Amino acid sequence: MKIKEITRYLESLAPISSQESYDNSGLIVGNENTEVSNVLISLDCIESTVEEAIEKNCELIIAHHPIVFRGLKKLNGKNYIERTVIKAIKNDIAIYAIHTNLDNYRFGVNHEIGKRIGLKNLRVLQPKNEVLSKLICYIPHDHVTAVSQAMFDAGAGKIGDYDECGFATSGEGSFRPNESAKPFIGASEERSTVKETKFEVVCSTHSVHQVVQAMISAHPYEEVAYEIFPMLNSNPYEGSGMVGELETPVKTEDFLKHLKREFQCGVIRHTDLVSENIQKVAYCGGAGSFLLPSAKRSGADIFITGDYKYHEFFDADGGIIIADIGHFESEQYTSHRIAEILMEKFATFAVHLTEVNTNPINYF
Repeated sequence: MKIKEITRYLESLAPISSQESYDNSGLIVGNENTEVSNVLISLDCIESTVEEAIEKNCELIIAHHPIVFRGLKKLNGKNYIERTVIKAIKNDIAIYAIHTNLDNYRFGVNHEIGKRIGLKNLRVLQPKNEVLSKLICYIPHDHVTAVSQAMFDAGAGKIGDYDECGFATSGEGSFRPNESAKPFIGASEERSTVKETKFEVVCSTHSVHQVVQAMISAHPYEEVAYEIFPMLNSNPYEGSGMVGELETPVKTEDFLKHLKREFQCGVIRHTDLVSENIQKVAYCGGAGSFLLPSAKRSGADIFITGDYKYHEFFDADGGIIIADIGHFESEQYTSHRIAEILMEKFATFAVHLTEVNTNPINYF
């Protein structure tokens, strides 16, 4: 198994193009053609993580947070970032990061958090805009099944819990091949009119290229007519944070105690407990204060995230409880989710969960 086979699968679920503009997901250190027999999964990748990979004979580290977040201009080992990269290179260990693209994946970081809390009816809190496209192509009637299936297999036609969604209308197409053409139907220098099907599908903009390639490969025409339109619709299955419900309301103090136990929090910083009970819960792994307006609009009783600043707590304004459980604490189970995704797909290499606690914050 090569690194590129593993990363291509991960990116089929959480495309690199879905990461935020400031991020640095992807293969940070290493060669994608390297053979892999052992993989180490971690939240962070620091020197001790690389040392653990060496001990466990891992050729690849998959971390949630990128060790290189901003550009490196020198590699002199003067800080932990440079030392980590140097150690990985010297020991032929590749480092791959799957960060905000996994945050935005419907079954990624936040899905795992919701499962740990015990929530039902999970949905994306702030869906992404401008990430859907409509692809239209024109197919001779007898080839609609083959071409449409190729497009579906490439990722087109997925709408929520449904797949292979498309719309077809009949019409006539006309064309005249020149003397250099090798037409599937008709003859050179003669205009032909053909009964065709106009076939329309919605697909993620991240997968448009592969869908087009699949469509062209399956299409009988030498030159394929197709159109791509960006859509203004938001995608309810891709975006930031999530919201869900508890089966039954829980007293607020008991809910906070449950959070503290489940996420092993040293402390939970929170605003006034303006709700006696908790049932609807909005949350975001890591630093999610930007999602507070969406959390309020969702009607949630509480908003859970990490890295809240002092003045940001005032924004609760008596309308919701803000609970800061810590950045590391909220995302610590991300490595379990990555391992689960890999083990469901592959059986050709060993997956190891890190035993190193990389949380830089201690509580006295």
